[in-house]
Amino acid sequence: MQNETDKEYAVKSHHSDPLSWVEKYADYLYGFAMSRLRDEDVAKDLVQDTFLAGLQRLDDFEGNSKEKTWLTAILKNKIADFYRKRSAINLKVISVEDEQQDFFDAESGHWTEKDYPRAFGLDVGNPLIMKELGSILNECLAKLPGLWFSVFSMKHMDDLASELICNELKLTAANFWVIMHRTKLNLRACLQKNWN
Repeated sequence: MQNETDKEYAVKSHHSDPLSWVEKYADYLYGFAMSRLRDEDVAKDLVQDTFLAGLQRLDDFEGNSKEKTWLTAILKNKIADFYRKRSAINLKVISVEDEQQDFFDAESGHWTEKDYPRAFGLDVGNPLIMKELGSILNECLAKLPGLWFSVFSMKHMDDLASELICNELKLTAANFWVIMHRTKLNLRACLQKNWN
């Protein structure tokens, strides 16, 4: 009986109401997960896992942050776990030599003529142009291999430190930087190909 009273006190004292989480936060958490995962089923599963983990750890919620922030932190950990498991299955060693042959002349080490970077000529003040660029960028991101997307999104969307990403995905620093470099080259090539 005492334990039940303590749990009720924890819920009341931190203004946490797990029964309202789905209504309040499901759409936000789903959008957050989709922006990082590109898979509706996995995103839904991780949001459900987040609610379950939050319920199981409700006693640990001290109220130092908002419920939404706390649940988002749990979801970030679930996403990192997903990346870690997927990268352990799909991890391939990427050689720097193979990577350079794609875009650079083997003899001179310079860009090949067809892959030489071109200026985009963007009017960044025009919201329609920026919206169109965002749409094309999302299409290009969707074409990336899963591990590349995971590394790129953790670095540039979640703003995680490189060392943390390497630890989470079990990558060497060299593999991490090669993946980042190849991802940026591929995104640039895709944007140049699809941008009018």
